[in-house]
Amino acid sequence: MAEQIEATTLIEAVRMFLAELEPELSGRRAFHAKVAGNALAIVARELAQAPQAREQALLAGVLGHGGDLDGLRAELCAALRDGRMGEGTPGLVDGLLAVALAKCAVDNPRYATFKRLATAAEA
Repeated sequence: MAEQIEATTLIEAVRMFLAELEPELSGRRAFHAKVAGNALAIVARELAQAPQAREQALLAGVLGHGGDLDGLRAELCAALRDGRMGEGTPGLVDGLLAVALAKCAVDNPRYATFKRLATAAEA
């Protein structure tokens, strides 16, 4: 019995197909192939890096308890709005920076500011 092919492998195969096809296209179709390839690359990075799971863990750590991601986000926003939490809250600024960097790593890892901040965060 054959094993199931991983989603990231399938995504990469389709992305490579589109990249190979792109030079044969022009105008709107070439643009749409490029957009589709970029979207597939984002999906592959999201599957590989799981930024939402990392965000959930970081927020749970800052808030001191677990929960679903939407609930943790809402709780953090409320705590920031009413002043219960702020820049002096241990782990908050570092956690939010880590969340932002994780999202940038998925959305656009070639972004110059992301590269600079990611390098600084590693140091």
